[in-house]
Amino acid sequence: MKTLIGLAGVIGDPIGHSRSPLLHGHWLRRYGLNGHYVPLHIRPEAFETALRTLPQMGFLGVNVTLPHKERALALADSASPLAQRIGAANTLVFRDGLIEADNTDAYGFTANILDHVPGWAPKVAAVIGAGGASRAVIAALTERGAGEIRLTNRSRERAEQVVADFGPLVSVIPWQERDAMLEGCDTLINTTSLGMTGAPPLELALGALPETAVVNDLVYAPLQTDLLRAAQTRGNPAIDGLGMLLHQAVPGFERWFGQRPEVDEALRAAVLAP
Repeated sequence: MKTLIGLAGVIGDPIGHSRSPLLHGHWLRRYGLNGHYVPLHIRPEAFETALRTLPQMGFLGVNVTLPHKERALALADSASPLAQRIGAANTLVFRDGLIEADNTDAYGFTANILDHVPGWAPKVAAVIGAGGASRAVIAALTERGAGEIRLTNRSRERAEQVVADFGPLVSVIPWQERDAMLEGCDTLINTTSLGMTGAPPLELALGALPETAVVNDLVYAPLQTDLLRAAQTRGNPAIDGLGMLLHQAVPGFERWFGQRPEVDEALRAAVLAP
């Protein structure tokens, strides 16, 4: 009798930088599962063909990263309410010839914060950036009961679109006023690539931010960004972005391989391995 091998992977363009194969590979070994998780470099023009072909090759599902998240949602046969609200999908399950789409970024963001600040309940949050990660974070903040979300982005037009989709809970703050918007906030999140290795720095003065405010940078390369270093110096709880990557992977792994995996220090070490 043949033993079935579970196949899953991550699709992106580019994809060589992805840590997801290390992450899922660690879990597959840890739980002794007969499966593989592979990186798939798929260009936009071939994306739909790939999605239609992978189930026929035995794939149980895939993660989707840039630039395919919005297209993945559009091509899916069904989508979770959260994926629809965020407007993008990062986790696909292939079942009975159909594509089921979900977005687990909001879950990953919240789980990461709660790992460091149990009981975290944001009231007034400041969000930097208006891309797909920002939309997931705003959805998560809303679910956690935030009463006010201040959003700033270099392109005001993109920020205004977020307000149109999420409603008056979100207000747009001009980019040049980003320092002042921190006054009275209990949570600050950078969802942009500013501060990432090879990217321009995030120029943000924290003087107006209360010292009790939680500061989270979704960037995890480097693990400690200038923003987190500045926050730690002031005494703010500072949380890196790696935990979000780890936690967002949990629901997909469970759906594909039938095992609820654990996020722990051994996993962090495996993903950070050179």
